Amino acid sequence: MSTLTPRVVVVSRRSELDELLARHGTRGAAAFFLRERGRDLDEVTARHAALTTALTTVGAAIPADWRRGHVERADLPRFLFAPEDVVIAVGQDGLVANVAKYLSGQPVIGVDPEPGRNAGVLVRHAAGSVAALLRSRDGGEDRTMVVARLDDGQQLLGLNEIYIGHAGHQSARYLLTTPDGARERQSSSGLIVGTGTGATGWCASIARERAAAPTMPSPQDQSLCWYVREAWSSPATGATQVAGLLRAGGHLEVSSESERLVAFADGLESDALQLTWGQRITVTVADRRLRLL
Repeated sequence: MSTLTPRVVVVSRRSELDELLARHGTRGAAAFFLRERGRDLDEVTARHAALTTALTTVGAAIPADWRRGHVERADLPRFLFAPEDVVIAVGQDGLVANVAKYLSGQPVIGVDPEPGRNAGVLVRHAAGSVAALLRSRDGGEDRTMVVARLDDGQQLLGLNEIYIGHAGHQSARYLLTTPDGARERQSSSGLIVGTGTGATGWCASIARERAAAPTMPSPQDQSLCWYVREAWSSPATGATQVAGLLRAGGHLEVSSESERLVAFADGLESDALQLTWGQRITVTVADRRLRLL
């Protein structure tokens, strides 16, 4: 058993103000850019201040004898989490999903820097609650994740969903094999395979447009929902296998018939798997789960 003191790793992403300053150089130039478009710098400044305040409060809540670290969202693929880490994601709900794929059982605390603006599905705590949560680290819940595995051994994890489709958002061509063994050659805008956590996001927006959408799983259910987007029926391709449920032990298989398809999780396109013609990728319920406090 490790004798190391816990390390708190705070995860955040650059604010809109940071992005504007990186592009325009000065506040004056950023303000001019926004003003010419009927916007005001005060809005992004206030949001930046809220994030800064939350990060300061979280930092002050970490016990003095604990180790600490900080990583930005863009650097997550290159950051090495340790088994004794406690992760605090300060930002929108999507930030928890972004970090989940890089963890292996470490507890996550989601902090909402702007209560009332975010949905608060995953960032459920105010910054002022962090001290008590770090002391106890009890309770919480384990949320189901989804995994995609390439036939060359590479794999990709997601908390909300995994997207498989063309890298340039053109039509993706592939052979789909469903969990019940049905096979169909398709041309579509790609597939989404989502968890119960993701059922409130991208999957929900697709399901609203489907007359016979499958019942969404709950965040703890060991099952997934899947949807094909805009399947095109032609003499060579079909559009009958376009939605369903994927339970633990089953899998969905995609065999690429395009020169380049990609698979990425939770909107993080910079960390994607690539499929060339003939490669296969399978998607199933992951053995790993997110521990959300």
